[in-house]
Amino acid sequence: MTYQRDTLCVQAGYTPGNGEPRQIPIIQSTTFKYATSEEMGKLFDLEASGYFYTRLQNPTNDYVAAKIAALEGGTAAMLTSSGQAASFFSIFNICSQGDHVVASSDLYGGTYNLFAVTMKRMGIHFTFVNPHCSDDELNAAFTPQTKAVFGETIANPALVVLDIERFAKAAHAHGVPLIIDNTFATPVNCRPIEWGADINIHSTTKYMDGHGAGVGGCIVDSGKFDWMQHADKFPGLCTPDDSYHGIIYAEKFGKEGAFITKCIAQLMRDFGSIQSPQNAFLLNLGLESLHVRMKRHCENGQTIAEYLRDHEKIAWVKFSGLPQDQDYALAQKYLPNGGCGVVSFGVKGGRKAAETFMKNLKLAAIETHVADARTCCLHPANATHRQMNDEELAAAGITPDLIRFSCGLEDARDLIADIEQALQFV
Repeated sequence: MTYQRDTLCVQAGYTPGNGEPRQIPIIQSTTFKYATSEEMGKLFDLEASGYFYTRLQNPTNDYVAAKIAALEGGTAAMLTSSGQAASFFSIFNICSQGDHVVASSDLYGGTYNLFAVTMKRMGIHFTFVNPHCSDDELNAAFTPQTKAVFGETIANPALVVLDIERFAKAAHAHGVPLIIDNTFATPVNCRPIEWGADINIHSTTKYMDGHGAGVGGCIVDSGKFDWMQHADKFPGLCTPDDSYHGIIYAEKFGKEGAFITKCIAQLMRDFGSIQSPQNAFLLNLGLESLHVRMKRHCENGQTIAEYLRDHEKIAWVKFSGLPQDQDYALAQKYLPNGGCGVVSFGVKGGRKAAETFMKNLKLAAIETHVADARTCCLHPANATHRQMNDEELAAAGITPDLIRFSCGLEDARDLIADIEQALQFV
């Protein structure tokens, strides 16, 4: 039976048998017992499914990953220790020294730094393109070494909506997958796989958890990209892995399971960026109400955006739900039920005015967090994007006066009152 997304939020991933726990059990164990070495050996050879060490896989994590895969319409998924780990694994699983990736320039600051600095030191190079660039400019960014295209459904904090279908078309024309960070939209409001994306990632720390309780990430494979059709580009998936007795992932696990199996068997084995079972349990609690919460987040975001748009002390507002927004048409296509509850705006007076405004908020808390049940606020130029110079900030769609206001689940009237009193000091 096929269920709707709201039902999947509550029911997917885990079905208890008679006498088994109704809630997903927390398997808080590092190791798992076997009667013989031969049985465990089959697990190490990827000849059998099961668990032997939580650094690679854990039942609690797999239940929750299966739920997210169902929500996104994917065939396989894995949890990671953070959204940053998911971003890194999604690229490093198919790229190595000398390879190249085309990425949207409007990215979360931590992702930009990972790509432009850290992974550059590893010999993997990125070309950043404006998400509104022409088709010719987009295609010109590819090189013979390009192995993937990367973008965010709704950019953090620029809030630019990516034309997923157009970027997918370009990626596939060059024989590479499109990787989409779907953190802000969540699968409740957008399923990028339906628009051509091949791999989805999430910082589950945000809306999926929704309560600031546990850091985590997730990678979902659409199961649609044919790795063997482009075997020369992806030797890690299409040639023998000597560390696993010559297994060829794309042959043994097919396009539905090769990417995630390799990501677990190689990267999780070697880097160990596992999400704790306790955090996975908390994440599942958040997922059970995700469909209800996202509606309220979006309603509050729309209300605040409309209020700020008409305020004399506000220089500009970025929210794709506003008809005059540059990305309104794209939002209507990809996010017809709403995008997220985050509003970006600038206070007249620039960086100094933004800092004054932030200091005088009372209900909205200044945090590095976003997409939470409680309203939080950040000045990215002084925080998440602090490592960027003004030129890099501009390329990422961020101005020194930008304020990221993440609307929680409170009454919108109280949020407006808080903003209003803080603006009196500007």
